[in-house]
Amino acid sequence: MKKPSLLLGALALALFSAGVHAETLRFATDASYPPFSKQGPDGKMIGFDPDIAQALCAAMKVSCEVLPQDFDGAIPALNARKYDAVIASMNITDERKKAVNFTDKYYNMPSRLVGKAGITVNDAWFKGRKIGVLRSSIQEKYARDHWVKLGATLVSYGKAPESFLDLKSGRIDASFVDAAVGDTDFLKTPNGKGFAFAGPEYNDAKYFGEGAGIAVRKADTALLARLNKALKDIRANGTYDKIQKKYFSFDIYGK
Repeated sequence: MKKPSLLLGALALALFSAGVHAETLRFATDASYPPFSKQGPDGKMIGFDPDIAQALCAAMKVSCEVLPQDFDGAIPALNARKYDAVIASMNITDERKKAVNFTDKYYNMPSRLVGKAGITVNDAWFKGRKIGVLRSSIQEKYARDHWVKLGATLVSYGKAPESFLDLKSGRIDASFVDAAVGDTDFLKTPNGKGFAFAGPEYNDAKYFGEGAGIAVRKADTALLARLNKALKDIRANGTYDKIQKKYFSFDIYGK
């Protein structure tokens, strides 16, 4: 009769050979941030971020769960061990690095104002304007530090698309978002008719960091290293490019 330890070892080997992974990584992502992430009709998370998470898990040979989480609660939930990592288009900033560690960037896009087509954005324009921002986002912090003192009022939203509804109805004057979100989820839709990007691209490293990264707990250094290796792997083998082309007609990885 085989010893229990030998039987367990044989079972583990059989499961691995059959493609069944004992380890499962739980990723949190924003429940409503298309095209990066949104909840599909069946409740599953779909979009660029979930696809990248699945590709990373495949490269690491582990199972994967991508779960919905409001953006402003993502880091607290991660540190409460509800998830193993956060892949939610979260920019790598010094302030956030006090609470979590980040992988290398997996994309880097500027932020833009979206408003009525033809408006001219300068310092004087902000006086009396209402600007929509995603709650707890880098866009909210930048707008608070720069535009409130110019007379603007910020309107914070739990989900980015909510600001587009208010922009369309005239309840706010502009929405300040990741450029890819503004382009794909609003400007290229019927609701975006008559609207356009306004003003310059915003990419001040002090606020917007060096791109979006995957957040992990401070203590999870081994997981951080594995994720970084997997990122390099999917960049090198063409998987990243294939996923990117599924959602965007331009390179979002950045310089």
